[in-house]
Amino acid sequence: MLSKEEFKKLMSNANLSKKEFAEKLDVSYNAINGWGTNGRDYPYWVKSWLENYIKAKSYEELKNKVFEIENIK
Repeated sequence: MLSKEEFKKLMSNANLSKKEFAEKLDVSYNAINGWGTNGRDYPYWVKSWLENYIKAKSYEELKNKVFEIENIK
């Protein structure tokens, strides 16, 4: 189960605000804000989604650097 602290760390590593996360998922901000409070668990898929988002973002940044170095458009 995802803890509140782990969620905050993943969100920080993803460089996402709750509002941006809600927009990417097409869910309400209030839904996301309610996760981890008043006995409500985080959905089971949130941790893997954020981990994959962070990896994809890193790969994209690496690809862009290689393209820049190699002068590829």
